[in-house]
Amino acid sequence: MSTPSLNDLIELGAISEAQGLQGQVKVRPHSSDPVALLSSKAVWLSLIPRREAGVSASIEQASLTQYTVKSAKMHSGNVVMALEGVGDRDQALALKGARILVTRETFPKPDGDSYYWVDLIGCHAVNLQGEALGEVIDITENGAHGVIAIGDAQTKVIKQLVPFVKEVVQNVDLPNKTIILDWQSDW
Repeated sequence: MSTPSLNDLIELGAISEAQGLQGQVKVRPHSSDPVALLSSKAVWLSLIPRREAGVSASIEQASLTQYTVKSAKMHSGNVVMALEGVGDRDQALALKGARILVTRETFPKPDGDSYYWVDLIGCHAVNLQGEALGEVIDITENGAHGVIAIGDAQTKVIKQLVPFVKEVVQNVDLPNKTIILDWQSDW
């Protein structure tokens, strides 16, 4: 397989430590339910810094390395992975800080009204009155639920933070990249 572009990869977590003596790595997932990370058969590792708004990393900077995942399981809020070719603690420690990336095509199909956050980025947010609220530019989790940041996609200026809960989110239309919210523009 050829090396993909960073635009074709999605960051799911970062290696925080070695786990045990057999070369397993402890991954700090970016999601509280890392189903895509747990089901990936191959991952790409990169040690470049995270991309900042308006600054993109090039493939030359990335020095991406692909690894086959031998096993992945949850352990104390982290994902413990065994990667092909990483056989001892020293090799695992050498990967500390690496970002874990996968291609979007490897994600399992989400259930009914579940969504991958990456698919919501770029959706146009509209309220029940038909007013355009902006574009979804980021999504975070506050422990209780997701929070979508709505604003200007070009400047990355956040105008509103909206809870991603069923009482507020009325409809998600991914094919048309639209989210209907029970939310006022002046809140």
